[in-house]
Amino acid sequence: MIEVSLEVNGTARALRVEARTTLADALRERLGLTGTHLGCEQGACGACTVLLDGEPVRSCLLFAVQCAGHSVTTVEALASEGLLHPVQRAFHERHALQCGFCTPGFLTLLAGTLDRAVELGTTLEERDLAELVGANLCRCTGYRPILAAARQAAAEMGVWSAPG
Repeated sequence: MIEVSLEVNGTARALRVEARTTLADALRERLGLTGTHLGCEQGACGACTVLLDGEPVRSCLLFAVQCAGHSVTTVEALASEGLLHPVQRAFHERHALQCGFCTPGFLTLLAGTLDRAVELGTTLEERDLAELVGANLCRCTGYRPILAAARQAAAEMGVWSAPG
């Protein structure tokens, strides 16, 4: 077992894990953060997406030991001070979920990307959002409401370059 110290959702955590323990398994099994879902366990579906130092990553592809000294944010911490993140609000308002299995991955992927765009002062275009949304798999909604929610959140956050 290896001792791993990292920050999870703003709190310093120390975990004892086997070297082969994925970040997803550590979050779910050691810390009880079950909002991070495991779908394919090969990095293709995106259900396990979390933020590592603010950047979206597939937690099924990272070992927990690789994250030592870093900051991890899961879907459980997207809301701040009782207020939903703009992406969460948009998903609710646009009915961008059905079964909900893929939702945490979409929320963290979009929140991390849009937050970074705000930090950098960049804007996203339709093709950027379509590509981003297409990076995760959803078997229920057909992506239209998810893309509409992405547009809404990006517009609210001031990083949407709406078509002409």
